[in-house]
Amino acid sequence: MSKKNYFFTSESVTEGHPDKMCDQISDAILDAMIKDDPNTRAGIETSTKTGLILIFGEVTTKTYVDVQNVARETIRQIGYDNPDYGFDADACSVLISLSEQSPDIAQGVDEGKGLHEEQGAGDQGMMFGFAVNETPELMPLPISLAHKLTMKLAEVRKKGEIDWIRPDGKSQVTIEYDNGKPVRADAIVISTQHDARVSHDQIEKEIIEKVIKPVCGKWLDENTKYHVNPTGAFIIGGPVADAGLTGRKIIVDTYGGRGAHGGGCFSGKDPSKVDRSATYMARYIAKNVVAAGLADQCEIELAYAIGVADPVSVLVDCQGTNKIEEEKIEELVKKHFPLKPAQIIKILNLKRPIFQKTAAYGHFGREDPDFTWEKTDKAEILKKEAGL
Repeated sequence: MSKKNYFFTSESVTEGHPDKMCDQISDAILDAMIKDDPNTRAGIETSTKTGLILIFGEVTTKTYVDVQNVARETIRQIGYDNPDYGFDADACSVLISLSEQSPDIAQGVDEGKGLHEEQGAGDQGMMFGFAVNETPELMPLPISLAHKLTMKLAEVRKKGEIDWIRPDGKSQVTIEYDNGKPVRADAIVISTQHDARVSHDQIEKEIIEKVIKPVCGKWLDENTKYHVNPTGAFIIGGPVADAGLTGRKIIVDTYGGRGAHGGGCFSGKDPSKVDRSATYMARYIAKNVVAAGLADQCEIELAYAIGVADPVSVLVDCQGTNKIEEEKIEELVKKHFPLKPAQIIKILNLKRPIFQKTAAYGHFGREDPDFTWEKTDKAEILKKEAGL
């Protein structure tokens, strides 16, 4: 950001949002396959509308998975377990259209096949990772708070602390920056699906007291604006109100609009797909660069050609916050972070059933040991070799 004073806004959605439902179903199916066959190849898409789940795409695996049952159980875990909500895990139809991965793609990914001996990238494309020292998790503050708000919405619903909340919901956070540093929350938006019996006044009061203040307390002041269910009512939600599709919340999944995005989604894709694995590696690199103190913020771009192991480009961009030359940071990145797909998968230990929980509340900035791309284990050596 070149301006000294500005406002920046990011949003998040709950696990009951139709698009996020689809992401979780796709990743739950992937997890079930990888659990028994770590070499599963998958590109699974899910879509939903009133009373319907459609699962389609490409899968090559040695195991059997009851796809329909996995989908229903995921929907039930999310909270659509009551016909009164308009969508019910047991009553919805589940249609499945899955075929094997194209052999033309497989030969470029499988080691020893195609034009190259090494395992190549599963597709072409560019992937970005980002980190900034605004929060302990080195994430931008607006998306960090937005995710924590939607997680809090789910928490008070599942614990029964607010008994009129239903699964669908959204948050949005606007942060004021002064000289590039976050100073206060200017506006908080919460839209939550609710029972028809509750009044708007009650909704507003309970959401502010039980959701917004516990999450955003230190950033709130007397001038913070609250917009709670600003249309007045949000009774009809989920797939009844809006269709859902895997991969339609890629900015929610990443950095809330800070930094660049390569355009590829993550959910439903096994780690041979660099859309997923290389984006995780780019975050791992960027986070370690910032954790090492080499820069206050860092964006990493990796780009690949299908079937080729080595990236076609590696770019480090610190937006002028770097403490040493960016060329030196780039040298350190190439030295300490192997970037071939097989290496990324091994280093981050990605052939595990860990993906369903990434599919809601963001893939980054989470305190979970399974999120190996969030480790800062390279920070000390980067700092030492940079001479800081």
